[in-house]
Amino acid sequence: MNPENFKIICVTNKSICDGDYLERILAVAKLHPHGIILREKELGESEYVKLAEKVMRICADNGAKCILHTYAEAAVRLGADAIHLPMDILRTVDGDILSKFKIIGASCHSMEDAAEAEKIGCSYITAGHIYATDCKRGIEPRGVGFLRGVCDSVNIPVFAIGGIERAKFDELLKAGAAGACIMSGFMKGCLREDIF
Repeated sequence: MNPENFKIICVTNKSICDGDYLERILAVAKLHPHGIILREKELGESEYVKLAEKVMRICADNGAKCILHTYAEAAVRLGADAIHLPMDILRTVDGDILSKFKIIGASCHSMEDAAEAEKIGCSYITAGHIYATDCKRGIEPRGVGFLRGVCDSVNIPVFAIGGIERAKFDELLKAGAAGACIMSGFMKGCLREDIF
């Protein structure tokens, strides 16, 4: 059972999506996760913008929060109010651009990253990868101890990422996580009983 105060964010990945991608996004949006991060790192900016327009419309029509990724200036042009950035990009984005967003997230892989993201003005961060995952095959997971250290080092919500399954929610919550990011569970399943 998902603890009531534990939030779930969907992270998209077209390359592992079962079936039609936009139909999958619609199914996820109808589940009302805390947010849907439109990650799709393999897309160039123009392709990403075309996809983002469709996904933002689906999210808006179904009461789901769409969080764009990577392309901050394009996100501003699209009227997005939420952005998620890798640290290397977050460090280079002009403060005037960042000020356009109500929600700013960052992908953090160390306590130093987490502290820097908070100082820059992020409203939440992701920390990982926590458990072994196909997305990071062959790379040792950082584990729950790392997550606990990150959670203790910042005053903004921390979302665990990497190999997350529902059975791990209690452990992540005890470590101080506000929630978790799930990719495969949404892209390959997305049934409420599978995740929530």
